[in-house]
Amino acid sequence: MNRSHDGARSSGVPRPRAIQPARWVAYDVLHAVSVSDAYANLLLPKLIADAELDTQDAALATELTYGTLRRRGTYDAIIAEAAGRSADDIDAAVLDALRLGTHQLLATRVAPHAAVNESVNLVAAEVGRGASGFANAVLRRIGRDTAETWQERIEGHARSDDEKLSLRTAHPVWVIRALRRALAAEGRVEELDDLLHYDNLSPEVTLVALPGLAEPGEPRRPYAPTAFGSPGGDPRDAMAHSNGAIRVQDEGSQLVALAVAGAAPIREGEHWLDLCAGPGGKTALLAALAHAGGAVLEANEVVHARAGLVRQAVRPLPIDVTVHESDGREFAARHPGEYDRILVDAPCTGLGALRRRPEARWRKSPEDVAELVVLQTQLLDAAIDALAPGGIVAYATCSPHLAETTGVVADVLRRRPDVRELDARAVLTEVSSSPIDLPASDAAAVGSAAPGRLSAQLWPHRHGTDAMFLALLQRPTITAPDARTTNGDR
Repeated sequence: MNRSHDGARSSGVPRPRAIQPARWVAYDVLHAVSVSDAYANLLLPKLIADAELDTQDAALATELTYGTLRRRGTYDAIIAEAAGRSADDIDAAVLDALRLGTHQLLATRVAPHAAVNESVNLVAAEVGRGASGFANAVLRRIGRDTAETWQERIEGHARSDDEKLSLRTAHPVWVIRALRRALAAEGRVEELDDLLHYDNLSPEVTLVALPGLAEPGEPRRPYAPTAFGSPGGDPRDAMAHSNGAIRVQDEGSQLVALAVAGAAPIREGEHWLDLCAGPGGKTALLAALAHAGGAVLEANEVVHARAGLVRQAVRPLPIDVTVHESDGREFAARHPGEYDRILVDAPCTGLGALRRRPEARWRKSPEDVAELVVLQTQLLDAAIDALAPGGIVAYATCSPHLAETTGVVADVLRRRPDVRELDARAVLTEVSSSPIDLPASDAAAVGSAAPGRLSAQLWPHRHGTDAMFLALLQRPTITAPDARTTNGDR
């Protein structure tokens, strides 16, 4: 089998004509995600282009890919029931074809015979005729019952209400519990079902018009003045001939960048830094905002491939952005007191972007959170040290997990009398085009300590954005014993 380093089959390799190209593309993405930790949102467009799919087949490949990834845990339980063995005991190549077939049988209008036959042919081509017989038997067994019957059957094996909810909404139990705690911190735990539902919906395409370089089109999005939608969901017409001034970007990400610029009046000659810049979406918007205000932006990204994406993101712009490749902690340590504004868009679990990157829910574990929190805290500490007097650091994660959000901020604030917390909710309200619902954290839910309670959390079900978290910290111009300002001190 000729596959590239990302796990996808190399372009140009002949495929059996009996299988629709859109299904080959979907299968290749699914398998690359399974065996090589590929990112579907990055790999899928490449494979669609390589296969030269027309608009209809590209839409089918996209639906099959993301639909299967979203409900993978539920489909694995159904496959295990139908096969009489754990999904973990099924060859990965066969399992990915079974997942794809199960999705078509239970969640699409694809004709059952096509869903079964093409999935079986996939197995035959990838693994062999022997495995295809097993796949045929499993899929025909699944196809004999409705999605509702299978759902009732697998939920009957659940050991708790949270396990039932996990199977029903295709979220791991630990993710459900983390999301419940995050909502409870705002006193809105009753919104959990809505959040889980929205996580499984395809997000609308949102575009950004870089300030000073392009004007937003219609329809306008409610919050970020730079954000607008793409009629029909196809952004290519809006992006054509814009020289990078119009591009796809979630409205929540746009709001974070706008908050960096709007946290204080911009002084001519300010020096800004995007510390964890990959893949570069926020970097491009920050570059435009900095340029409009007379500031200069630098970017840093530790992963070479992602640094390349940052360079690609800013290359079309008539703005100079130097992109460094270094560990963010080490880079910040080499530049003490140098930057007026720093964005720390920290590596995280990605639980806030499950609509766009559904595989994150199956890829991460609670153990990953503990490791990420250490890194996030170190990055934020390092960024503070790189701030000039009066400088501001924006700490952002695409995750609502309390350990990654208010937990990190509160820990840093308790240890650092040299910084104070700004009201991120007030800043987001100021930069937003319309009122935005941003309740304060409930101290009883997150602990009695005040630090970290001026932060802001966006939500898919409430704001239509990724679940972006934002906190703003400032290094005062003159450090005094009572310099730190928190909710409890105000």
